[in-house]
Amino acid sequence: MSGMNNVIEVVGWTLVDFAWQGAVIGVITALLLLTMRGAGPRQRYLVACAGLLACMAWPALQLMARLADGPATAASVRSMMAAGGGIATSTAGLAGLVQDHLPAIVGAWALCALLMAGRMLLGLAWIGRAGNEDSQAHPELQRRLDALAERFGIGRAVRVRVLANIQSPITAGWLKPIIMIPASLATRMPTDLLEALLAHELAHVKRMDYVVNLVQHLVETVLFYHPAVWWISRQVRAEREKIADDLAARHLGEPRRLARALSELEKMQFSGRNLALGADGGDLVDRIARLVRPQQRPAAWNALLPLILVATLGAAPLLQASVANPAAGTPSASSAQGKRDASRVTGDRQAVVDFASCSKPNYPHESLAKLETGTVTLAFDITVTGDVGSATVKKSSGHPLLDEAARSAIALCKFKPALKRGRAIASTTYVQYVWTLD
Repeated sequence: MSGMNNVIEVVGWTLVDFAWQGAVIGVITALLLLTMRGAGPRQRYLVACAGLLACMAWPALQLMARLADGPATAASVRSMMAAGGGIATSTAGLAGLVQDHLPAIVGAWALCALLMAGRMLLGLAWIGRAGNEDSQAHPELQRRLDALAERFGIGRAVRVRVLANIQSPITAGWLKPIIMIPASLATRMPTDLLEALLAHELAHVKRMDYVVNLVQHLVETVLFYHPAVWWISRQVRAEREKIADDLAARHLGEPRRLARALSELEKMQFSGRNLALGADGGDLVDRIARLVRPQQRPAAWNALLPLILVATLGAAPLLQASVANPAAGTPSASSAQGKRDASRVTGDRQAVVDFASCSKPNYPHESLAKLETGTVTLAFDITVTGDVGSATVKKSSGHPLLDEAARSAIALCKFKPALKRGRAIASTTYVQYVWTLD
């Protein structure tokens, strides 16, 4: 076998092997993040970064080992696939089919990787050109940015540029960081909200997130064909934005000001140049909710059992394992989503709603972005079996979206029927739901 054929075979089998390796890493990362739902974004960010690093390290180490051992063979792959429970003849046939098409697999991978690398280089070149345009400087914004950078303790000079062809603030550069602001924001957004967005971008500069972002793009370029890589990378970006939000809110001392700024930004069309870091990253609605009503959910530690099984067996199908969530099905009376109390109805016992039988109402995204709150009074006709016959809005909160979200969610609940002289009777009961961001 020639040297080139040896390299093609080694690279090809490494790429094929990562199909199952990436699935295992993705499942383990997902289960770890599931158990850490109550943890802060910094801890979740580290786990997601570790998962992405594992995606690169595992095939890289395997590639180096195969190159050191000489020509790769399909025997190890056949034995590994057979150990997973396949029929020997079918496994051998599949491995032989892959072996025959390794040159095409490696060629297609190399072509796509080169195209993605070219796209990344073009993006970096665009960022470089935009940063060198002195005509796009904005003295007033630069003055505000310098003052904020001093509060953040950033010793490096951070430049600000106003560009007409972007729609969200973005940050690029490590040694010479630059923050690019859309011209529409610079002219239309109130100064205090624009300053909040600048604080968010400075948080990225402070943490040197741009370097991690470039590494992410390198991993995505090499392992572009695996969905687990893209999913883990999205988790890294989402948690990173939350960390930057927390850091910016702490220096501003006004989390709600940053929430209002993000709410305004949410109405705009987002820019696609994600080689740089943007304030519009992650789920904007979720980020706004964290800022205006911070809360943490308890960790589902019983999810560790399927995690141990997956790590032991190394089998991706265990992703189907059921993981219980003891907290999600029972809305708390003190929840930021709302507080409920049922009024008294006629009879020996009033109809009582069983909140454990249904999910709490979800805050409508549009209402959350507008910071809408209010109390809605709902009337429920309860049958003798405890089912909801009809549900109507008795008194509106003043916001139709909030009214309907509460009505449709609580209508799915099971009720304990009213009793009269020990017998279940049909009745009408009233439930108040308070939408609050406090």
